[in-house]
Amino acid sequence: MNKVILMGRLTRDPEMRYGGASNTGIARFGIAVDRRFKREGQPEADFFNCVAFGRLAEFTEKYLHKGIKILLEGEVQNDNYTNKEGRMVYGIQIVANNIEFAESKNAQSTGGNFGQAGGYGQGGYNPSGGYGQTGGYNQSGGGFAPAGGDNFEQGSAMLDLGDDDGFMNIDEGISEEGTLFGE
Repeated sequence: MNKVILMGRLTRDPEMRYGGASNTGIARFGIAVDRRFKREGQPEADFFNCVAFGRLAEFTEKYLHKGIKILLEGEVQNDNYTNKEGRMVYGIQIVANNIEFAESKNAQSTGGNFGQAGGYGQGGYNPSGGYGQTGGYNQSGGGFAPAGGDNFEQGSAMLDLGDDDGFMNIDEGISEEGTLFGE
């Protein structure tokens, strides 16, 4: 099994390119991940090169920018090549399968660390849809998209992010039955 989960901040704006036979979108970006234990004389963070493909790459280009905190689920891949001098250069990259916001809009604008991971309400994106092991809560297969302001649409009901306290107000028309929280 090859799976990695990282939470950190983008070190640069995503670079978007299109290539391949089907002109697939490719977004490249870096992420800085704080080390859990900090030792004197050692770096406080690790830096990883990441890549996203297709619809996830388009999401990355549209919604992510330098400094934003994200939760990334993906896999580690070799990024080896031979340079101009004929020497093998060894490296790794993280191929993103799912990206979620890791803080609220208010925390992003004030540079704070408060917030909750994406999924539903904060707006993650998972190209394979579903909920559970493949990504955030998503019954329609593509993540919640902003429907104007701080509301996210699900069917005919609205999820309102409400009072900027990091918690979501649920409209009376939405029941917990058949969801992750209901029986």
